[in-house]
Amino acid sequence: MDAQIENAIEIAWNPTTNPALKSQAFEFLNQLRADPQGWQVCATLFVRTPRASEVVRVVALEVVNNAVDSQSLDRASLVFLKDALLGYIRQTYDGSGQTPADPPSIQNKLTQTLTYLFVFLYKEGWETFIDDFLALTSTQNSTQKDNLSGVILYLRVLGSVHDEIADLMLSRQGNEAKRNNDLKDLVRERDMRKIAASWSDILAQYGNRNDGVVEMTLKVMGKWVSWIDIHLIINQEMLNLLLPLVGRTNSTGGEDKVRDAAVDTFTEIVAKKMKPSDKTEMISFLNLREIITQLLQSPPLNEFKGTPRYDTDLAEAIAKLVNTIMSDIVRVLEDNKVENNVRVKAEQLLQDFLPPLLRLFSDEYDEICSTVIPSLTDLLTFLRKAGTLPPAYSEMLPPILNAIVTKMRYDETSSWGNEDEQTDEAEFQELRKRLQILQKSVAAVDQNLYIEFLSNLVSNMFGTLDQRGSQMNWRDLDLALHEIYLFGELALPNAGITQKSQPNTVAQERLAGMMIKMVQSGIANFPHPAIVLQYMEICVRYHAFFEAQQQYIPPVLENFVRLVHHNHVRVRTRSWYLFLRFVKQLRGMVGNVARTVIESISDLLPIKAEMPGNDADDDMSSDESDHSADAVFNSQLYLFEAIGCISSTNSTPPEEQADYARSVLGPIYTDMSQHLERAKSGDAQAVLQIHHLVMALGTLATGFSDWNAAQPNQRPPSKPISDEFSRAAEAILIALNELNSNGEIRAACRSAFSRLLGVLGAAVLPQLPQWIEGLLSLSSSKDEMAMFLRLLEQVVHSFKGEIYNILDLLLTPLLQRVFAGLQEPINGTDDEIQLQELRREYVSFVQVILINELGGVLVSEANQGMFHSLVSEIITIAKTVVHGNLVASRISFNVLARMASQWGGPDIVTIAENPAPPTGAPAPAFPGFDTFMITSFHTACWEVLQDPNFRPHTDAQARQVLTEIAGLEQTIYVKTGEAFISHLQTVTFPQLGIDGTGLLRTLTTTADKKVLATFIQNLLRGGRR
Repeated sequence: MDAQIENAIEIAWNPTTNPALKSQAFEFLNQLRADPQGWQVCATLFVRTPRASEVVRVVALEVVNNAVDSQSLDRASLVFLKDALLGYIRQTYDGSGQTPADPPSIQNKLTQTLTYLFVFLYKEGWETFIDDFLALTSTQNSTQKDNLSGVILYLRVLGSVHDEIADLMLSRQGNEAKRNNDLKDLVRERDMRKIAASWSDILAQYGNRNDGVVEMTLKVMGKWVSWIDIHLIINQEMLNLLLPLVGRTNSTGGEDKVRDAAVDTFTEIVAKKMKPSDKTEMISFLNLREIITQLLQSPPLNEFKGTPRYDTDLAEAIAKLVNTIMSDIVRVLEDNKVENNVRVKAEQLLQDFLPPLLRLFSDEYDEICSTVIPSLTDLLTFLRKAGTLPPAYSEMLPPILNAIVTKMRYDETSSWGNEDEQTDEAEFQELRKRLQILQKSVAAVDQNLYIEFLSNLVSNMFGTLDQRGSQMNWRDLDLALHEIYLFGELALPNAGITQKSQPNTVAQERLAGMMIKMVQSGIANFPHPAIVLQYMEICVRYHAFFEAQQQYIPPVLENFVRLVHHNHVRVRTRSWYLFLRFVKQLRGMVGNVARTVIESISDLLPIKAEMPGNDADDDMSSDESDHSADAVFNSQLYLFEAIGCISSTNSTPPEEQADYARSVLGPIYTDMSQHLERAKSGDAQAVLQIHHLVMALGTLATGFSDWNAAQPNQRPPSKPISDEFSRAAEAILIALNELNSNGEIRAACRSAFSRLLGVLGAAVLPQLPQWIEGLLSLSSSKDEMAMFLRLLEQVVHSFKGEIYNILDLLLTPLLQRVFAGLQEPINGTDDEIQLQELRREYVSFVQVILINELGGVLVSEANQGMFHSLVSEIITIAKTVVHGNLVASRISFNVLARMASQWGGPDIVTIAENPAPPTGAPAPAFPGFDTFMITSFHTACWEVLQDPNFRPHTDAQARQVLTEIAGLEQTIYVKTGEAFISHLQTVTFPQLGIDGTGLLRTLTTTADKKVLATFIQNLLRGGRR
């Protein structure tokens, strides 16, 4: 059997094995794991002499571990396994050297097995577990820990035992948590003193002989210290062993893993939970302030600072220690129940450890800085909650704020905008966000300090700029600008600087002063790209400053016009967006400067579509930076919108606005005509060029008008502008008509159509048939149809007083396209989602027509032929109550109710507590519509109500559908009266086999459709039980 198992393992783990044979081997091993006796064979295979191969022994132990961990072994089996492994271990790890120790992979797996046995037998069955492995640390007849292989296995076992029963990172529940707590209590009672003594002996034995053993020992101590008596570690004997390790130096001054591990051990010691008085006493007793100070002054962290020899691992280890200490000190100070003498001691410790905290926070390596941010956050939170600060606390704030602001500065070794350093740049910006939170915390504690400090910083920086000009270090200037950008959060948290309804605060006045200095400083001419980009960002952020100080708009606008030509692609493309934001926010104040601006940036307007992967010699080539051609073009569109904004200011007459639009549109028309023939022949670059030009036309229109016809009391677009953009629409329609088989062209035209609505107004209506013809081509997807219907809903709502005749003309061809899309076969999930969207938009479109009192168009002479299909499709959608279609179903029933209300004639009954007799016979708008409502609308309601997939008691959307059904039933009743009641009593109720008395009473006496819906829901639940 041994040979068979050994052979199967070798085959399964041999990469050259035939796959079929390998599969058989794995199947055999799976059967072995399931065999109740399989573990015994594997245990024997593991301890066998001569040894099997390493992979065979590892897999054999895996089988054993699986059996033990799954608790499939009884106590006798566990004891048998314990005896077998302990005998093997004593023979292999006795230090005699006769049998070589196992390799690390085997030791790891063996340690896992031993840990499982500890869990099940330490309480009873292997009480001598610790003693047995402790005995292995010494050779025969020796009193020293001189058996290296035994020491290493002993430390491995201790580490693994902790991980199994005491690791706080692993969540333990119920019986397992109780079991682990009981085991920890047993260890403390039986063996803890021996274990702690063994650590001392091992450190003394190997302190200067074997760094690997010392490091393992320190790591084990660091693990165990959280749940043992602290006095077993904090005693003079142990400190005499630990302190030399912490202060250890080597001749090279380089990395020392033992020293780092010793620092980590102190961190774990400090982190141990204890009473506040004990915590402060321990920190003082350990003399950690002196230890940390000496470490920070040691060559690896002082002499080698700023060089490649700087020991970042040591710095990070110390940072973890300081972070733990400071967090614990703050926790003591936050405890209102601590005695006064403890508080005094904690306050002194706070003063002692603040300098090393700030030293590490200011470290040039961001990882080290980030390590102490949690404790600094705790400290600032404590100070913020403390109220009025005593001098001892308030004196801490200036150095803290100084350290935060200084850390915001780019390092001297860093650069900006280099493609090779994008990751570093992103990480630094993330750090800045964390520092910003700390800075705001300081402001929350002491606003006056914050205002004065940053005001002085900015003032000094601009003073240096006046003296040194372009020779000034860009990093200093960037810091000042970054702080101006952040200062606004304090000056006016809701954005902006000046509000006429509020008096200026000191912060607002200081920020206004900063802005004046910045605008007057000439900083916009600074040669470094990061500075001019910050300048533009700040101008956009504080546009309210320019609203109050309009004399500064012209020079800043002039700077923007110049900077949009910047030679750095990141600055240039970002500036196009910022330019748009600036002129859009201040469009009412920039004056009639459009001609100058258009002339100044006209060289940036020509569009050159760049195919992916193609090189371009043009200045906007995507090869110049990591900016793709698409990204550059999308940024270029901001320029067109900006021109629209600046050309349509209140101070510019409509005729001039049209002239400015014409000056930009003309070159686009010419470009379109030059590329259209090539595009028609299938030239991909020409098609892309047409796409870009159409997008530019739409974007220009967006800038020209903020008007939205959907909003009441808005002035419609002026006729000169409307006429000019009507020609633009015609140009787009020509391109659409020629290229409507291309999805990208249709998407661009659809986008342009939605943007043109604001500048065309009602002039768009005569063109609607052409738009529909082009955008709903045979190639259009259901998704495209849905999006276009959404646009048409906006048009119908916006121009409801003028659209009837156009809608009457286009409705039938429009619905024919939509019905074709609804009937297309479904292939896959994406198609299903698009169909649901099209259904929803179709019924929404009909709903908008009815809401805006245009329902007559649905039954006009031109569209009567489509009416039956229109209603049938709505009923079909209403009855489709699968997941994803419930919204469309709800809208459908609402549409049916509106149709019933609009065409069902006058109400002949009233829903009331004591209903009166009908006032007459049904008088629908069309003969037979009253019967149609009962046989079609009402029948659809009850088909849904009987659908087993329709569960309004568990689905909120289905509940909304039910409410619309109830409303439709009520509408049918008030329009048809006794005819509806008779149908319910003679047809509906008998078919369903229900007593409808209660339903009739609720239908005829309760006007609230939600009450009726609840009654129907309860009726349904009773019937389905």
